[in-house]
Amino acid sequence: MQNFTPDFLNFLTELSLHNDRDWFNANKARFKKNVEEPFVKFIGALIDRVQTVDPRVILTPKDAVHRIYRDIRFSNDKTPYKTHMSAVIAPGGRKGMHESGMYVQLGHEDFRIYGGAYMPEKAQLQNIREAIAADPGGFSALIGAPAFVEKFGQIHGEENKRLPAELMEAAEKQPLIFKKSFYFFHVFPAETVLRDDLPDVCMEYYLAGKPVGDFLGNAGKG
Repeated sequence: MQNFTPDFLNFLTELSLHNDRDWFNANKARFKKNVEEPFVKFIGALIDRVQTVDPRVILTPKDAVHRIYRDIRFSNDKTPYKTHMSAVIAPGGRKGMHESGMYVQLGHEDFRIYGGAYMPEKAQLQNIREAIAADPGGFSALIGAPAFVEKFGQIHGEENKRLPAELMEAAEKQPLIFKKSFYFFHVFPAETVLRDDLPDVCMEYYLAGKPVGDFLGNAGKG
C-alpha cells in the first residue's frame, strides 16, 4: 500500500520556494494531512520492522521524527522550515545519533538513507579508531562485503591530517583511521518515496549496512 501521495513531494517543493511562516500557516492543514501524518505512519512501520532484528529499538515515531522547524538561533540562514522530513531509527531515537541504526531523509530533491557514526564525540572517536586498529582485517572485510559496496560504496567523513603516534602504524594498514566521522549513505531519486514497497527498500539497505553500523556503534562504547 502506498504511504505517500505526490503532494508529499509537491508540498516540500513549494515550501522550498515559499519558506516563510505566512505561506506555511496558510498550508498547515495540507502539511499535516499529506506530509506529517503519512511520514509518521511510515516511520512507525519502519520501527516495527527494525525491532524484529534489533530489539534495542523501543521507540514511538514521536521519539524518532525530527520537527520540520529549523533552529535558526545560530544560523545565517533564517528560513524557518526544513524542506525535508527526517527521522533516526536507533536506540534513543533522534537523541541517539551515536547509536547504530538508520537515518532517513525524505525531501523534494532526493531520498536518503544513512548509517554509521557521524561526528562521534572525542572519546567515541578514539574508541572507534582503536577498535579498527585492533582488527583492521575484520573492519576491511565488513566495508568490503559485496552487499555493503553495492548499496553504499564506501565510508565517508572528514579526516584528520595527524593522528596520535600509537595509531600511525595501524593507519598505514587501514587509512580510514584518519577519519573524524565514519558514515555511509545512499541517495535515491525523490520519487522513490512513492513506491508501494518503500519500507522493503529501506530494510534492504538497512540490513546491508547493519554489520558496519554495529561495529562502529559497539566500538564507540569502548
